[in-house]
Amino acid sequence: MKRFPMTLQLACILFIVMVIPASILTWYSGEQSLRSSQREIAESSLAELVASRRLSESALNSLTQDTVRLSATGTFDRLRPFKNYAQLSADYSSISQGMAVMRELTNLNRRAEGVYSSFFHLEGSDYIVSTDKSITQVERYESMDWLESALEIQSGIEGVWYPRRLSSGVPVVSYVLPLSRLSTTTKGTIVINLRESQLEDYLQSTNEASVGYALADSNGTIISHSDKSLLLSDARQLPVFGDLLDSSSGEGYAFREVDGRRLLYTWSHSSPLGWTHLNTYSVQELMTTAHNWQRGLVLLTVIVVFVGTFATIFLAAWLSRPARELVRKLTVRGYLEVPGRNEFAFLDTVFRRMQDEEAKLHGLLREREQDARSLVVHQLLRGETDRPVGDVFPYPRFLVAAISIDGYRRYATKHNAETRSYHRYLLTAYCDSLFTEGMSGQCLYRGDGYFAVVINYAEERESCSSIHSLFEQIREKAAELFGHSVTIGVSGRSQEATCISELSAEASEAVKRRMIAGSGGIHYETQDEGLGGKYVYPVHSEQRVLNFLDRRELEKIDAELERIADEIRAADYISYDNILFIYNQLVGVTIKHLRENDNHAARLVAGRGSVYSALGSLDTLDDLQEYLHDFYARIIEAMKPAETDANSYGERIFGYLREHYCEDVVFEDMAREIGISYSYMRKIVSEMTGTSLIDCLNRLRIEKAKQLLAESERTITEIAAEVGYDNARSFNRFFHKYEGMAPSSFRVKQKATS
Repeated sequence: MKRFPMTLQLACILFIVMVIPASILTWYSGEQSLRSSQREIAESSLAELVASRRLSESALNSLTQDTVRLSATGTFDRLRPFKNYAQLSADYSSISQGMAVMRELTNLNRRAEGVYSSFFHLEGSDYIVSTDKSITQVERYESMDWLESALEIQSGIEGVWYPRRLSSGVPVVSYVLPLSRLSTTTKGTIVINLRESQLEDYLQSTNEASVGYALADSNGTIISHSDKSLLLSDARQLPVFGDLLDSSSGEGYAFREVDGRRLLYTWSHSSPLGWTHLNTYSVQELMTTAHNWQRGLVLLTVIVVFVGTFATIFLAAWLSRPARELVRKLTVRGYLEVPGRNEFAFLDTVFRRMQDEEAKLHGLLREREQDARSLVVHQLLRGETDRPVGDVFPYPRFLVAAISIDGYRRYATKHNAETRSYHRYLLTAYCDSLFTEGMSGQCLYRGDGYFAVVINYAEERESCSSIHSLFEQIREKAAELFGHSVTIGVSGRSQEATCISELSAEASEAVKRRMIAGSGGIHYETQDEGLGGKYVYPVHSEQRVLNFLDRRELEKIDAELERIADEIRAADYISYDNILFIYNQLVGVTIKHLRENDNHAARLVAGRGSVYSALGSLDTLDDLQEYLHDFYARIIEAMKPAETDANSYGERIFGYLREHYCEDVVFEDMAREIGISYSYMRKIVSEMTGTSLIDCLNRLRIEKAKQLLAESERTITEIAAEVGYDNARSFNRFFHKYEGMAPSSFRVKQKATS
């Protein structure tokens, strides 16, 4: 699309905008009209069928009433004395009685249209009085076997309609009425044979779209059908008819596809007779008028689209003229070269370039402004106050906070330089975003895990709770970003920008309180801090530590170190420098003692780098205690003869494992309890067994499990928990590793051998 001219694109757009709604409207209106027409035609066809059903019901009801009235007149009592054909034909008087009955039956036939014949059979007699064969013997008349089947469906004293085919081949519907004692004392049966063609006259639709009709009784037998070959067959075997006959609705219509033709089926159920009337219509012929109207609508839409095409071309050319003129002028001036593209692509490229240049310009301005603010703050923190700061800090009061990452060396070891730089950027950006109206600030990174936050605020914003809440937010965000806690030191307040360097020093001093208070706190600098403070130095502890060291009693050294820490914590005030001096002096005395005694352990201390630098990098008193514990543990380890120590420690290691094999063993805690380092403990086990610590532990567990499998009936899961495994899966894996089979297989094998 970028290579097509603007005029053509606008013409296409306008054309589509016009064509799509017109097409949708045409389709929707056509579909709605067809759907509405189908519904109206279907309801009209159903009404026609209902009218035909009522007409047939009325005619048949009239015929049945005439038959019932005839049975009640006593006409058939005349034949009661004649039990056989011989008696009836004996003389003229008896024959005249039979002829009188035949005349009544003939009159009955004339009252209703379509009656083929009728007859009366006296119960127990051997003759029949009929309108088609006069008075004749039963064997000379057609078979009477069907009467028994017809009377099986009789209910009460009413007659029944029974479809059949006469011996002559004429299809009829016979009305069978056994005489009732309620109307006469004569026993016999009246049969009226109505032609099937008469029912066809009632049911045949006058609509030219009619495909056929059907009339079925309650059993599904076809009484009348447009296809005479289907008479007396099962209607349920025909397509669609079976579903309609079984429908719970008394009447209705349905559209179906049969042999590629769309047909309308209407049906209506006759309650008095139990018959179902069905008519079938061709939807194509029924909808001829509606389809003609729809074709006219489509033709009108095509004409509208054709005329609108010329209008859209003219309108597109008129609308695109200003844009084409602008592109021409820019091209003449050589502002931008976009070969092979249309006006839209040209303008899009021009405006994108303008936006990019504008964004770059704004970025440069923001960076310059930020750099200028950072430079001013750096100078203030260094005590350089030559430049005005009113444009950076517009409010009269100042406060400085120092943010220090606790355990910075561990943090730096865990993250590379790029990650640390990204963390610093996120924290400074977060701090700068916290300052609202009436407060300004700037956060800067000063190296070695230290950040300085200079806060400038108005007098009305001075609130201890709001400032403290601000620092709590910074502390939580920093811990989230770094994965380490931070300690925040807060300086006092000042109304002079020249005092910012002093406030920064106060904040840094406040951070040092974490030495005793622990990591992750917020500490405020006070003016009387340090006055009359207590100076602490545990002189006697030095000698006790050296004596314990000579006797290689690490537990007593740990107890003495804890006593020193308790004395430091009990002091009313003790400075950070005093604490570092205590531990530096203790380390120095230890190193001097080792060298004076020409102990080879002094080489171990010399190979550990700068012990004093390591002490200076620690943040809290607990960190110092942990470091000195490891320091003295390594010295004691180096002072003992290697082979003797290994054997002694080996016994303690395996004794510990045998005692605690069923527990969750933490090897670092195990080494600390034995009194050696974790790495040395691994070395001893490897030299003595040729395997690892975890292998030794698992072998002990598997040996105990084998004993339990052989001697108890506990489940695999219970045994796994008994020997120290969290789940049966781990137990199965290690058992198979060391024994080459599953625990269940081992148990089966042990039982078989025993």
